[in-house]
Amino acid sequence: MRRLLILAALLGGGVVAQTALPGVLTIRFLNVGQGDAVLITAPEGQGLLYDGGRSEKRMTELLGKYGVKSLAVVAASHGDADHITGLIPAVQMFKPKFFLNNGIAATTQTFGKLTAAVKTAGTQGLLAKDQVINLGSVKVTILPPPPGMPKTDQNLNSIGLLIEYGTFKALMTGDSESAETAAWLKAYPASTLGPINVYKSIHHGAKNGDNLAWLNAVRPTDVVIGVGPNNYGHPTSEALALYKSVNAAIYRTDLNGTVTVTVQPGGKYSLSAEKGTGTAPQAAPVPTAPAPTAPAPAAPPRLPPALPPSSPSGGVVYPNCAAVRAAGRAPLLVGQPGYSRKLDRDGDGRACE
Repeated sequence: MRRLLILAALLGGGVVAQTALPGVLTIRFLNVGQGDAVLITAPEGQGLLYDGGRSEKRMTELLGKYGVKSLAVVAASHGDADHITGLIPAVQMFKPKFFLNNGIAATTQTFGKLTAAVKTAGTQGLLAKDQVINLGSVKVTILPPPPGMPKTDQNLNSIGLLIEYGTFKALMTGDSESAETAAWLKAYPASTLGPINVYKSIHHGAKNGDNLAWLNAVRPTDVVIGVGPNNYGHPTSEALALYKSVNAAIYRTDLNGTVTVTVQPGGKYSLSAEKGTGTAPQAAPVPTAPAPTAPAPAAPPRLPPALPPSSPSGGVVYPNCAAVRAAGRAPLLVGQPGYSRKLDRDGDGRACE
């Protein structure tokens, strides 16, 4: 497998290293509500922010809370708003050297604001390819979208990151779905993908995210779900059952707050959370029939108020997101003419983001 090494650009002068424990890799699964954001700090101080959640204000607060002084790389797993919005203040504040992305522009104001910030900061765009970034002494392998994924689908073009430090491995793959993970299984040997010590749940624990074939290859010890209050049942009972079936401990940012992973030289690691300790690992079979919705800390999950796909809001019918964008209506919100759940793939009430 051909890999491009990016060394001097990240290790060169001009970058003020942030606070880091000597010899310790720190990975924080940030509590950004319903969204994903992972802050990686190398032992030498270089920082990488993978996704940023959907709130600029929240990300600004978290960057200050954890003493971030610089970022070498910001990475967007894909172009959805609940992953890229918080990258905007990160770019504006720290002017990182690289903006890692999938090369597929989202037709949203949020994406436009992010790319404008990248241009103003002088940050270099880095298209995801089969390559390795050396973030100090930490090896970051990029899993690019496999060939053949439809360019109209951001989720199926999610970028994965495999983080290695000593014997430790962490893996995060955005909102990828079964077609993309199946292609990665063909492209990478089992020894590359697993076993994984700490794994970010795909798509906030959505039903169309993780699958048993993928998890059997990844073999995670600890799973962290980036999730917040939502109306569509994340994490789903199906996803939680899958994680239990592979005997993984489960952490959730909605219940546990920010989850911090501390990795010592050699690879020994520990997890800590702002609240609680996550669930204990326990084997459980994947249900063959639909399982009841998992209990939530507040009200039971509710679907967003929308009419069935066959009868979209307002009587306006768009066959696909390309038609929505051509009409200049993207993104469509719940209740707006033309919104339908079939166009809202991630169920967040914003179609064709």
